[in-house]
Amino acid sequence: MSEFSSFREFYPFYLSEHSNRTSRRLHVVGSTIVLLILLYGLLSGRLVWLWLMPVAGYGFAWVGHFMFEKNRPATFRHPLYSLMGDWVMYWQVLSGKMRF
Repeated sequence: MSEFSSFREFYPFYLSEHSNRTSRRLHVVGSTIVLLILLYGLLSGRLVWLWLMPVAGYGFAWVGHFMFEKNRPATFRHPLYSLMGDWVMYWQVLSGKMRF
């Protein structure tokens, strides 16, 4: 049984695991690259590029966790909620609701 019964319950934990500003910036950079790869792959028809999406997204995020947050990514225990959290945090940063 998961320790979180909903994403709403999980998200405050997720944010606590992303308190370091450099780590958040790395997450945003990785997520932006993921979107650019997706756009390029779809528009060019070169779908083989799409395999780079998790490499870019997780690569930047995990550098943020291991080098700056000094914690273990939530993805290891809560993959779906963590992925959802990445995109909610990304939107909050872009919309100015969270400090970048």
